[in-house]
Amino acid sequence: MTPFEDKNKFKPTDSYKEWLGSKSTNQKIRGMFRGLAIGALSVGKDIGNTANWIRFPYYHHVFSDEMRGFERQIRYLKNFGEFIGLNDATNFLNTGKEINGRYFCLTFDDGLSCCYKYALPIIRDLQIPAAFYVVTNMVGKSFEPDSLVSRKVFGFRGTNTSIEFLTWDQCRASAQAGVTIGSHTKSHRRLSELTLREVRTELTASKLEIETHMGIVCEHFCAPYGLPGEDFYLKRDGQLVRETGYRSFATGSRGANKKGDSSFALKRDHLLANWDIPQLRYFFSTS
Repeated sequence: MTPFEDKNKFKPTDSYKEWLGSKSTNQKIRGMFRGLAIGALSVGKDIGNTANWIRFPYYHHVFSDEMRGFERQIRYLKNFGEFIGLNDATNFLNTGKEINGRYFCLTFDDGLSCCYKYALPIIRDLQIPAAFYVVTNMVGKSFEPDSLVSRKVFGFRGTNTSIEFLTWDQCRASAQAGVTIGSHTKSHRRLSELTLREVRTELTASKLEIETHMGIVCEHFCAPYGLPGEDFYLKRDGQLVRETGYRSFATGSRGANKKGDSSFALKRDHLLANWDIPQLRYFFSTS
């Protein structure tokens, strides 16, 4: 599916409400009960009772109506640990030494332009290092709400707005602000559905394009969808990631990264910027 050319037909999605589209009553009820259940499970939990790890909170989007929640979450996590960049986090793990303390490494998947517009100003003001994993075929593109890419690949359910991705100019501006630009493949295809040759192409082509446009070495990779054994094969694909010249392989599995864990199987914790603090307390106080 190619991007649409008439960029005046639909304005870019500016809010999470627009991204979600209309939610059914059942969806609203499930969301409410999920929040209540996790809130109950968070009672008695305390991030301060844990130590000696690196956690990777990650987001797909921060829209205009999520800025306040996003900043609240980042400030909350800052109470419990230091935010470090992806290079430092990788170096920590690769030494094999004890991780003394609590560290957070912030990343964003997919390369949506809203992260540049609404998340970057906050992390820049708070002096938080971060990484954007971009899908190189999507850079600078916009897609109609009913396209295969927007709905099936990225879960966009809006109806009157378009899905918009970072441009290379925005990637370069982000890098100047301290953001690491990593690869999220060339086309956001599920690696488990690809041949060895196709996976290698996704890794090498995206790395080369990032390096060509950015003028820097691309050293970090993140698998689309993210579940080992379902969306990719850690042994096969992890070896290819190493051979291609990356220093890390980020997954979507939750949990703390501790001494002895590999930078080629990074565990990360997916967050939504409008979640309440008890949900963060629950996830980050659990191994």
